Amino acid sequence: MNYLENRKYVIQAIFLVVGVVYALRLFYIQVVDSSYKQAAETNAIKTVIQYPFRGLIYDRNGELLVQNTPVYDLMIVPKEARNIDTLRLAQMLEIPLEDARERFKKARAYSWVKPSIFLQMLSTQDFAHIQDNLIDFPGFYINARTARGYPHKSLGHALGYIAEISPKQLEDTSYHGYRPGDYIGKAGIEMEYEKYLMGKRGVKYKMVNVRGIDKGPFKDGAYDTLSVAGQNLVSTIDLELQAYGEYLMDGAKGSVVAIEPATGEILAYISAPFYDPNLFTGKDYGKNYMQLLQDPDKTMFNRPIMADRNPPGSIFKLTQALIALEEGVINPRTQFACNKSLVNCHPHPSPLDLYGAVQHSCNPWFFQAYRALINQGKSKNTFTDTSLGLKDWREQVLTFGFGQKLGIDIPGEKTGIIASTDLYDRVYGKNRWKYSTIYSLSIGQGELGVTPLQMANFMAIIANKGYYVTPHIIRSVGENGKPLKENQERHYTSVKPQHYEPIIEGMAEVVRAGTARRANLEKVGIVVCGKTGTAQNPQGPDHAVFVAFAPKENPKIAIAVYVEHGKWGGQSAAPIAGLMIEKFLTDTVTMKAQEKWVLSREYLNIKSK
Repeated sequence: MNYLENRKYVIQAIFLVVGVVYALRLFYIQVVDSSYKQAAETNAIKTVIQYPFRGLIYDRNGELLVQNTPVYDLMIVPKEARNIDTLRLAQMLEIPLEDARERFKKARAYSWVKPSIFLQMLSTQDFAHIQDNLIDFPGFYINARTARGYPHKSLGHALGYIAEISPKQLEDTSYHGYRPGDYIGKAGIEMEYEKYLMGKRGVKYKMVNVRGIDKGPFKDGAYDTLSVAGQNLVSTIDLELQAYGEYLMDGAKGSVVAIEPATGEILAYISAPFYDPNLFTGKDYGKNYMQLLQDPDKTMFNRPIMADRNPPGSIFKLTQALIALEEGVINPRTQFACNKSLVNCHPHPSPLDLYGAVQHSCNPWFFQAYRALINQGKSKNTFTDTSLGLKDWREQVLTFGFGQKLGIDIPGEKTGIIASTDLYDRVYGKNRWKYSTIYSLSIGQGELGVTPLQMANFMAIIANKGYYVTPHIIRSVGENGKPLKENQERHYTSVKPQHYEPIIEGMAEVVRAGTARRANLEKVGIVVCGKTGTAQNPQGPDHAVFVAFAPKENPKIAIAVYVEHGKWGGQSAAPIAGLMIEKFLTDTVTMKAQEKWVLSREYLNIKSK
């Protein structure tokens, strides 16, 4: 009995203590702490996200490529936005009435009580136009942020752009920490280096009354956090060279990639037609994006890293010669006659050795050299011998970076195509194909496809006599300015350095007295080593290719120019490369006649032979 009596007192004591605690809490809220009284009077505590300054991007010489400009997002809290005059709102914002209604629906579907963006990226002028009228639209308020600005209007395909994070990305765990309405890199450098550029958000808590008027910080900002700016990037781009290349390619289709051979740093990155990256800023971003996406000229197509289905043409002959030298099936003085019964060719002296074959781009010479490389007699069976030779050849070709991603720090890179025994076995059947089936590979046609980036990297390999550094467009991140470790590793080919010498000599003759005279810079004391090419195009005029490096000794620039429908590399691509090389190495342009020829686009009107 005593036990039950004692338990009753314990229970009563517990209830008493709980009651006292609640009473004290209510006394504190109602009498002592004025913030709750203030919150009740003014109705709400508003959370304002403080978006950080996104990191800036500079060129190699300190020129600003990407900056931040002030913009304003019009936010909405649907629960508070009642009895709104939608027509008047649409007129004030200068948007269609149906568009305004759709935005209301989207906001309500997201959340009835949480803020979301109603209209994004208003300019300073737009903000000034509407700010005095916002008091008549409860539930709406302005959130200031920064957007990207591009003072030089260059390099759009490489820089990329930022846009609002998508619902699908928000569901992805790799985007943890992002919220609806956040902006994120969607392409190019902005996407690749998002984690460095984004910075860290801050938060401010403000007291607002029922009409949304700011009544000051909550508890004097005790719970506010500061935003942290993103890290700046220094790119490898030479802005002057980039702008000049875009000037030369304006009105053409194709691409130009220039690389510093010793470091793998990309000096110029051009995809033509190009666009002003400022089109991806402001409230018209969506409209501009769709117009570019639907452009029949495929303006959004990032040609330097995505155009991997076009054959390399004659520039690939250099690869064949290097591997043949390494295998010992030819030497620099090996001669072959220009036998047009094997494959067609243009007029030139015959027979030729390797130097002459490179200079004159002799198709029959490379047909026979490639046959010696593929059919080395490793098997008495012709079909098996060809299969073994092609397998060994392909393994060496891959060491030049073809047929794979080079690893550039821009998303979307394609691999290209390098013929394989598996491919031919699937098409023709095992032991049912031989050299006569695949000879088009000898002159860079057939089952081959390389990107313009791979072409420029190939020139860096020859300039370095056997190695390349992964091509990259960002030199350093943050204040320390130290080069990224992953951009310093050398990748060596299967071909020994001494075998590059005759190829380099032949390439110098191509420019001095061969098919690329329009790239000759001997008048300004620069020896250019290059190779022209024509990539066959069944759908129309052939594409023109020219690859080069300069100067011959201690090369500073390797370049690949690809002009769609340009017909011949010597007519269209070579002068573009020559002009850009002179501009980079001398900081001036003396070849005014060549510049005039390029800008005239007369090469597009030359009739095919």
